[in-house]
Amino acid sequence: MIRLLILCAALFAGHAHAYTAQEMLEDCRSAERLYAGEKNTDPFFAIRSNRCISYVAGFADGYAVSDFLAERIGVRINAFCLPNDADLSLRLVRAVVIHVERVPPDTTVTTATLVAGALAKAFPCPEVLEPKK
Repeated sequence: MIRLLILCAALFAGHAHAYTAQEMLEDCRSAERLYAGEKNTDPFFAIRSNRCISYVAGFADGYAVSDFLAERIGVRINAFCLPNDADLSLRLVRAVVIHVERVPPDTTVTTATLVAGALAKAFPCPEVLEPKK
């Protein structure tokens, strides 16, 4: 298990990321306006909005798969716990906007790390982790 984690860290360390924190922030702000019903004549408004929504939802789905697989081997990740709400997509986007607005604009932190931090802060798990017996 530790070897796998080290290999993953080595593979992703130092790679340039195509989606910057600033781009994600602007996209997610567009998504907030889209959810609010704002009409916009910019042809890329919907594309930018959907890029944020898709990225954040994909991240959350990827985490759910990781958590499921980890639990199959007796590990619980428990980094964040998403509620089963009808407006969850909007809440995910809002959490990312709030979190990313607080980081310096020239941050080198990856968008994945920013989203993970945003969701961990916005949706903490209520239960205390205990080792499986």
